[in-house]
Amino acid sequence: MKPLTLLRVLCFVVAVPIFFVRAHGQVVPGTGIHQTRVGDDFEDEAWQWFPNGQKASREQDEQERRPLGGSNNSRWFESPKRGMPDVIERVATPEGGIAGSKGALKLQTLHTGVPGRPNRKMEQDDFIMACASRIGGVDVSRSPNVTCRIWLPPYQNWEDRSGSHFGYRIDVKTTVTEKKKGFLFTRSAKEQEAYWPGFFFEFHSETDPRYEEDEAVLLIRGNNLGQEVKSVQLSPGWWTFGMSVTPDGRVHYYAHAGVNDLSASDHLYSSFPYGYTAEIFATQFFNSVNMNDGRTFSTPFIIDDPAFFTLR
Repeated sequence: MKPLTLLRVLCFVVAVPIFFVRAHGQVVPGTGIHQTRVGDDFEDEAWQWFPNGQKASREQDEQERRPLGGSNNSRWFESPKRGMPDVIERVATPEGGIAGSKGALKLQTLHTGVPGRPNRKMEQDDFIMACASRIGGVDVSRSPNVTCRIWLPPYQNWEDRSGSHFGYRIDVKTTVTEKKKGFLFTRSAKEQEAYWPGFFFEFHSETDPRYEEDEAVLLIRGNNLGQEVKSVQLSPGWWTFGMSVTPDGRVHYYAHAGVNDLSASDHLYSSFPYGYTAEIFATQFFNSVNMNDGRTFSTPFIIDDPAFFTLR
């Protein structure tokens, strides 16, 4: 893996204004022990993706179409819920990337949703880091945290559509109490619930009469109701994003332009998304989003060095 700082100082859309909160008591993403059994640097020139047939679409039609796609290093797999991007390709690292990086990964998609059934609705495909299968679920008492460098293309290369174009998220789990009705009585049962906090990149196209010029903004999902929170303006080029989960079950979001390691000053927001308290970290993943018309590719994004850390 390329050099990373191992220890740092602890320190769809309803868009609501962002509230900047002091980073006191948080964990800056990239802090602690780098868990090298998961994540990737894409430096291996032999890196390859195997689609393994038609993509999954369990979310739409209950079809997983196994075997799922996966990478030849077994570090990435296709989502059984939504399927995989159509383009998963190792490419040369764009200018301005991490020092010494020769390889990164391009993600782009065309046929989202149910294979062969374009519906002109916004749909997404998922690219998922193999984590639970390699090291197991991680208790939030270990302060799990993730980082990734992501290259955003010039605005003229974005899909000409206002809305979300790309997501970088984590999979965390909590315990909820469900009411189950029986023949004679109703009982309460505790169940594990998964949810997916993270970032979305929203584009505003100059061809949309609502906007005078092309621009992109960062949305954070989300606040305590699960609503997306409008954050900073995004510019083309390299950005560094990160998320951490602290032992109190809160999720903390960080970002800045460029590829330098994150610091406490890059803190954007903290919340208990959906009102949930996180208990287990499962993985990190990426969403490629487009208007599923069967003809228009999603915006191409390039990721590098998605990494996972724990404090112990």
